[in-house]
Amino acid sequence: MRKFFSNRRLVIIVVILVVCFGLMAGSVSLRNRRNTPPLVQQFGNDIVGFADSAVALPVNWLQTSFSSVNDLMSTYSENRELKQQVTELAQTKVRDQTLAHENKQLKQELKLKSSMTDYDTVSAAVLMRTPSAWQQQLVINKGQSSGIKKNMPVMSDGGLIGRVTEVNKTNSKVELLSDTGESSNRFAISINGSNGVVNGIITGYNASRNELIMGQVSSKAKIKKGTRVTTSGMGGITPKGLYVGKVSRIGKDDYGLAQKVYIKPAADFNDINIVTVAESASQE
Repeated sequence: MRKFFSNRRLVIIVVILVVCFGLMAGSVSLRNRRNTPPLVQQFGNDIVGFADSAVALPVNWLQTSFSSVNDLMSTYSENRELKQQVTELAQTKVRDQTLAHENKQLKQELKLKSSMTDYDTVSAAVLMRTPSAWQQQLVINKGQSSGIKKNMPVMSDGGLIGRVTEVNKTNSKVELLSDTGESSNRFAISINGSNGVVNGIITGYNASRNELIMGQVSSKAKIKKGTRVTTSGMGGITPKGLYVGKVSRIGKDDYGLAQKVYIKPAADFNDINIVTVAESASQE
């Protein structure tokens, strides 16, 4: 009797499994043949979709709200920083105006008309730059009619880029500091070293590393990397205080007796569109 019931259970389990597999196969076959699922399945899908929408709606709302709050906080922080920068710029402008006024009064007391730091500027656009002379020269749209003269220094992006070498009525040719010619880089510059001011001239340009070279610097001069380099004003043609760049490294000359100072230019010689020509007041 026990064996019979055991076999009966086994038969029932087998029948149930066969029925389940049959239903599954029938459902798959029916789904493949029909363009739309059965009514019961549609009803179930609708319920699931409605539940998903009900859950997703508040979740999306919360996510959007958090994102809006974060954007608002970021905007508030940026606005505060901009206000601080505007305040600093205003303070800097007031200070510069005060210093200019004091400088004018001191000149009057000393009976000086101008100094090496005084200069006027003329803005110009680059007209032409030939590929064959890309690193040597460019042509700007200002000339004699705008007061441009030969040997005037030219700046771009806040830094010195070269000098005027040829002046026409309505345009001028500018020789860049990146020109490797012997007479192209002779600008008098100065660096504030640890043991005093170091004066010298730009003697060359390293094209592979985009570095200006200040040669024949005394081995006793102590110059740190990152020190600002400006024009010294010596010679009376170039105004004093024009920004050139920063010291990138210090090396030795070919004989090991003097130092070479390598300077990273402030301006990008490959991307020059607008320039500023500086005229020293002592030239007038």
